Amino acid sequence: MIGPVPAIEIDDLTIAYQREPALHHLTGRFEPGSLTAIVGPNGAGKSTLLKAIVGLVPVSEGKVICAGLRQHRIAYLAQTAEIERDFPIHVRDVVTMGLWHEIGVFGGMNRARHARVDAALDAVGLARHGERPIGALSAGQLQRVLFARLLVQNAPVILLDEPFAAIDERTTADLMALIHQWHSEGRTVAAVLHDVAAVRDAFPQSLLLAREPVAWGPTAEVLSAENLQRARYLSNSWHELHHHSHDEGHPA
Repeated sequence: MIGPVPAIEIDDLTIAYQREPALHHLTGRFEPGSLTAIVGPNGAGKSTLLKAIVGLVPVSEGKVICAGLRQHRIAYLAQTAEIERDFPIHVRDVVTMGLWHEIGVFGGMNRARHARVDAALDAVGLARHGERPIGALSAGQLQRVLFARLLVQNAPVILLDEPFAAIDERTTADLMALIHQWHSEGRTVAAVLHDVAAVRDAFPQSLLLAREPVAWGPTAEVLSAENLQRARYLSNSWHELHHHSHDEGHPA
């Protein structure tokens, strides 16, 4: 059982890195049990928003309110690029990390917890890969392992940063099925995604960002041609202003 799932409230949130606004004046809420795609051009503040919700970046103004939700009850999947591939750790150990909030430093692994790890590996199609080092995995297999860790964590809120980047179609389909399973169980799920067609197919709610909010609500309304054009315009305007003021370009 996951228990009651609270909303995540975003109140006039602004985040700046070295005085450059990465995200500004965002207000809204992820409703309990909602499935939301976070979309927008590169450098739009999408990853920054997820990191702010889990407390990984300082908030410049405004706040994130997760009433009744302790931070460790939010499961967060960072971009694969941020994960150390050559760390000498096995698949099973990575999945077991999902139990950290339950067992802490000195807690033990009992039979029930071992069974949960087994079930999670089975659910992502890696039942026989528990003893493999993560460095030996393909990108798709690693992402399956990380989803297994989320399964074990059993959190009411799940935040995913580009979960389908650089992985094969079959893995994408399998992991999308898990996301829909979480949604059907009443969990709140938000994912940063780039594929607008996939978002239209699979995500009822969307938040469109371009450093500032463009639209937030039902996907069909949010991802209108007009809103997508506005997001591109805002992003391009910001980059032009940014480059002009610095006299040299920075990557998006």
